[in-house]
Amino acid sequence: MAVKKLTWRSIVPYCYKSERPSSRASKKVVAKQTSFQRLSLSDLSNPSSTFSEDLSISLAGSNLHIFTLGELKVITQSFSSSNFLGEGGFGPVHKGFIDDKLRPGLTAQPVAVKLLDLDGSQGHREWLTEVIFLGQLRHPHLVKLIGYCCEDEHRLLVYEYMPRGSLENQLFRRYSVSLPWSTRMKIALGAAKGLAFLHEAEKPVIYRDFKASNILLDSDYTPKLSDFGLAKDGPEGDDTHVSTRVMGTQGYAAPEYIMTGHLTAMSDVYSFGVVLLELLTGRRSVDKNRPHREQNLVEWAKPMLKEPRKLSRIMDPRLEGQYSEIGARKAAALAYQCISHRPKQRPKISDVVKILEPLKDFDDIPIAFVYTVPTESDSIKDVKEGDAQKELKKKNNHHQQNHQGHKHHQLKSPKSPHYYSENMVHQNHRNNGLKSPLHQRGRGI
Repeated sequence: MAVKKLTWRSIVPYCYKSERPSSRASKKVVAKQTSFQRLSLSDLSNPSSTFSEDLSISLAGSNLHIFTLGELKVITQSFSSSNFLGEGGFGPVHKGFIDDKLRPGLTAQPVAVKLLDLDGSQGHREWLTEVIFLGQLRHPHLVKLIGYCCEDEHRLLVYEYMPRGSLENQLFRRYSVSLPWSTRMKIALGAAKGLAFLHEAEKPVIYRDFKASNILLDSDYTPKLSDFGLAKDGPEGDDTHVSTRVMGTQGYAAPEYIMTGHLTAMSDVYSFGVVLLELLTGRRSVDKNRPHREQNLVEWAKPMLKEPRKLSRIMDPRLEGQYSEIGARKAAALAYQCISHRPKQRPKISDVVKILEPLKDFDDIPIAFVYTVPTESDSIKDVKEGDAQKELKKKNNHHQQNHQGHKHHQLKSPKSPHYYSENMVHQNHRNNGLKSPLHQRGRGI
């Protein structure tokens, strides 16, 4: 019995069709968009002759651009090392720039181009999942997918560029400036709003990979969820969960999901609680470089989250005490609920948003006194200023001695020494036909 060899061409036929959708398909697009139904991965799980048409119909309303590999090489300078931004499970990411010169209708902007590593931990299915979800979902706290490339075996994604990088880099990078308390709460709130949008959609989505490295930050530290390769459509109808292969990142995955493979929205809430803990403590979810009892963040921090006296022990020392104590207690209590081992005791993500909303505005933060270490240039400047003051004082003393030499001895007794010295100066200058320097400088002195 002959076994048919599977190829990229047989799995994803639309990548190899150069022709545009037919007019009949275009009419179908219009009809479909008037009553928009989001396409899910299950709709494409059995590739057939209609696979290409269904995908193009779904993505037609999303304004996604289909780039060629040649175009993406141009905007990234052939994926040069000077444009390299980083690498994850999906593959390397490079910075590029698009505008209407590349293709009419494109808004001029920097972009991040993610290239699927065929030997990496993620594959075509994750790439396709990303296109399907981010191609159809739009929200201020989800990273914007601008387009994709599917050419031969090449799989690429083009996103809006996020200048601050990931929360992981901002929070744990050794030599970076510590994120202020208000910024941390802003990030937590925005990320929660992104999750709430997914969970409460008409066709709910479970993110499944909520972690610090998947939260990207724009120039204003507005957080946006990225990397939807592991996202799943949530349970529908009477279903309580989605049964799936256990995937995710150690330290963030909910315990019941690890044990049973049963995925629910509460699995995302647990992961959110872990990230909130990272924001409070400045520690990674799992850190093998710490003492054994402190390597797992949840196990180490959980006993101290509900005790105000112990809370200060786990707060990020890089905050240097500059945080709202009331806000910290409320955030810690929320994290405690989110990381409960019982899913039913965790709050809905919509309730998480309500709790976090006021925390970013708490102003009971101690006022810090900043001491600036003087530099060598400051010392030279002080020496010069000191020399100048000495020279000025020397001239003033010389000027005063000249005045003393012209005293008029017929002055009446003064009312005060200050009055006496001023009148002496006035009298001496009048005798010499000169105006007093006090008058020259004005009456206000």
